Amino acid sequence: MSLKYLLVTFLLIGAMAIPQAKAQLGLLNGLIGSFNIQGIVTCTSKDNMGINGAQTSVFSNAEVQLVCDGKVFSDATTNGAGMFSIMVDSLLFNLSSMLNGCNLVVTTPLSKCNSNLPSVGNLISTLHFGGTTLVGTQTVANITPSGFQFVP
Repeated sequence: MSLKYLLVTFLLIGAMAIPQAKAQLGLLNGLIGSFNIQGIVTCTSKDNMGINGAQTSVFSNAEVQLVCDGKVFSDATTNGAGMFSIMVDSLLFNLSSMLNGCNLVVTTPLSKCNSNLPSVGNLISTLHFGGTTLVGTQTVANITPSGFQFVP
């Protein structure tokens, strides 16, 4: 009997903690079910712009990592059009901590897409909130790169 009582008590305490955790995320975060981080990586070391503003080629098969507080939380590989998409559950981060504490890091050397570019260093971008989208009954926050910069 006491083992059953302990088990029921722990289950009730756990169930009560879930609404409190959601409440701490704020009004918008309570509505967001997940974050969709997507963008295009181009083959350049200058904020996705070529020389004199010329169009640059895309960086296909590049590894893009979501790095928050120095830890890699997720990654994706760009497709043939240089596009990537990373989905993150909103229980891991709130919107403010995602935008202020996370970056996108392209770990594949630039020399893989153009041998004239550096083979050491990374492209890094902060994140930008791009609004929300309703997918079924779930609200998805759209997050985009602010602009990749080369960091040696």
